Amino acid sequence: MTIERPDLSKFTSNLILGILSSLLVMTAYASHLQNQRETTSHANGEHVVLRLAHSLDVQHPVHKAMQEMADAVHKRTNGSLEIQIYPNGQLGNESECVEQMLQGALEMVKISAATLENFVPDMAVFGIPYLFRDEVHFWHALDGDVGRELLLAGEPTGIRGLCYYDAGSRNFYTVNRPILVPNDLRNLKIRVMQSRTSMDMIQALGGAPTPIAWGELYTALQQGVVDGAENNLPSYYSSRHFEVCKELSLSEHTRIPDVLLIGSSSWDSLSLRHQKILQEAANLSSQLERRLWQEESAKALEAVERAGAHVNHPERDPFVKLALPMQELLSEGPIGDIVRRIQEVP
Repeated sequence: MTIERPDLSKFTSNLILGILSSLLVMTAYASHLQNQRETTSHANGEHVVLRLAHSLDVQHPVHKAMQEMADAVHKRTNGSLEIQIYPNGQLGNESECVEQMLQGALEMVKISAATLENFVPDMAVFGIPYLFRDEVHFWHALDGDVGRELLLAGEPTGIRGLCYYDAGSRNFYTVNRPILVPNDLRNLKIRVMQSRTSMDMIQALGGAPTPIAWGELYTALQQGVVDGAENNLPSYYSSRHFEVCKELSLSEHTRIPDVLLIGSSSWDSLSLRHQKILQEAANLSSQLERRLWQEESAKALEAVERAGAHVNHPERDPFVKLALPMQELLSEGPIGDIVRRIQEVP
């Protein structure tokens, strides 16, 4: 009689496969439970901190509006969602803060749309001179579909826009020569932001674009490194550039908003309730900031006039005419659809 011995190698293989299958099931189940715990903890008020960095001082309308947003979020979530604001460039300049946000070292950033252009190419649309007919047209576009789509244009790269903040219209100010007609810009070195579109804009209007860091501009104007700059009224006043550049020309050539950003991964980690509260608070802060901005702009204009600045009101049409070729060129490029849709906004 022959006794059959069990195939130990086959038995061992089956046993190992069974153990591995059980481990996989257990791991998947543990992951499922962890996700459930995270979702539940968010919903039940786990303390979540979002760090928000920006380069403005604490008296700026944007900072005040964001502080109101942070207070509203804290109140509505009973402290379970907290926004900690780091002003005055404490955590780096705008580009550096976006890089930190993309690396997960920072959750939120306030940035100029001109700087954001380097990360989200569609934002270049704001650097096109005279694309917006006036302030009413500007906000109709930003509060409508095209504005909302631009806020989400950076999501594939990990950037989500929450809202826009008013940064007014940008105007020329110069050391010696008032800018009354485009020819007055000829051979003048005008400081611009680190934005390809901003540099193209100055060239289109007849000047020589010169990128210089904002913190270095006062000295550059004093020493004649540049002949002038362009910015909004509150910045012209708060920077004290009016001390060096007495000629302010209200050209209103561009309207470049500030944008409040959150990293896509940080947004996705929030509960639906926290997302809703944060977005609603951001929207309200945008409305508040617009009112504060109007007040600040009026005060700035009055203050620089008292300080001896000459306020000039150049004819708009000659500048618009020079800007048309740039508008037409960009309307045929990657952002052409956005340009056309903005032009069609009533």
